[in-house]
Amino acid sequence: MADPRGFLKYDRELPGKRPVQLRKTDWQELYEPMSEERTVTQAARCMDCGVPFCHSGCPLGNIIPEFNDAVYEEDWREAFEILSSTNNFPEFTGRICPAPCEAACVLGINAPPVAIEHIEKSIAEEAFQRGYARPSPPTSRTGKTVAVIGSGPSGLAAAAQLNKAGHTVTVYERNSRIGGLLRYGIPDFKLEKWVIDRRIELMEAEGIKFRTNAEVGGNVDAKQLVRDHDAVVLAGGSTIPRDIPSPGREAQGVHFAMQFLEQNNKRVAGDDLSDTCEIHARDRDVIVIGGGDTGADCVGTSNRHGARSVTQIEIMPMPPTERSADSWPNWPMVLRTSTSHEEGCEREWAVLTEEFVKDEEGHLRGVKTVNIRWGRDQTGRNTFVKIPGTERELPCQLLLIAAGFMHPQHEGLLHELGVGLDNRKNVAASPEHDYQTSVPKVYAAGDMRRGQSLVVWAIAEGRECARAVDGFLRGGQSVLESRDEGRLELDFA
Repeated sequence: MADPRGFLKYDRELPGKRPVQLRKTDWQELYEPMSEERTVTQAARCMDCGVPFCHSGCPLGNIIPEFNDAVYEEDWREAFEILSSTNNFPEFTGRICPAPCEAACVLGINAPPVAIEHIEKSIAEEAFQRGYARPSPPTSRTGKTVAVIGSGPSGLAAAAQLNKAGHTVTVYERNSRIGGLLRYGIPDFKLEKWVIDRRIELMEAEGIKFRTNAEVGGNVDAKQLVRDHDAVVLAGGSTIPRDIPSPGREAQGVHFAMQFLEQNNKRVAGDDLSDTCEIHARDRDVIVIGGGDTGADCVGTSNRHGARSVTQIEIMPMPPTERSADSWPNWPMVLRTSTSHEEGCEREWAVLTEEFVKDEEGHLRGVKTVNIRWGRDQTGRNTFVKIPGTERELPCQLLLIAAGFMHPQHEGLLHELGVGLDNRKNVAASPEHDYQTSVPKVYAAGDMRRGQSLVVWAIAEGRECARAVDGFLRGGQSVLESRDEGRLELDFA
């Protein structure tokens, strides 16, 4: 333990945020730099618990007390080696992970938890600046080839691990740039895209091949791809959004959140959008349906567009403002106010969308809503009733549906390969069966397999799937380390 009294001596501190009025004028990241000295002080708050619950909170099993201790000792090389042994992309998770590790931090029982996410990002950035993060190609090749379909965090993690094992890996991406959801779903103010480019350059230097504008099941024959490779990993994500089929849904001005966010990412990158219908919030009353992170990203993007007003509505009731005493070490259900909300947004809970109102030309002009009250029916299921007298019409010219995702796209790739689906219409490929699909030598990982989830779960699944594929290709045991090797598993039952 670096400083036995660190958690008593120092308060939790995070990097300062750029002023609201300034950051709303650009697409740069939100946070200001924080000195190395202050970061080292934050690492001193780690108690190096005998039972490190932060391990159980992290799907990757990051060895958190150990890299905190290395940071306290200012041994950034050691810290990076520890962190990168379990996490391929700490520069991503250190920026956009909701940090379930911090929710499980023992210090968080009665005090602010250790600033694990900030420390993780700092380790990654120090590693790149000091030259510790550099290409490390395998010393020999196995002669086996693997195709990874999808270049989001799960696909990239699988590719990195399989390449590390000595296999020849090609990543297929249907879009024009690599990165998947990291590139086309996360706004630049949360993750600037040079961070992705820097990592892709390193992976290319390690021998991984990338093919863009390559839609497997479209302009790339899926069955032929399977025939041409020794194994295939499906990592295409969960891409079919949940709709709100209220009357007037066809109105011009109603869009899915990812249509809005993806287009804006391309706009910021300077891509040609001349053949697409522009979705822009400038001078519009914007309503975002959905209270999660994607909805918050729509809020921040709309504010940067110069929206006249931004309102976020959620069908569920407002969460409590403070964590319940019995929620630790699990992820707590509490009200979260993002940096996007700080920039300007009206938030409403327990609101049901009843109708999208069109003008005579078919353009959206408003949204009819009613407030609801939640309760339980006779069977114990959650249900709601409408509150009489709360009906209203909100002015709206741009409506963004951020209600989550249902399952991966079935048309094209999945239908062509004929892979089996589970009862949620995701690809059936359980960890108990080594992530194998119903099609020989075809595997699946990430949101395409487990449904929409966190970036840290996507990376964890990519790594574990790669281990299963490596074992299959070797006809025995994988040379890749398991997530559970050297990791303490805790039973909370």
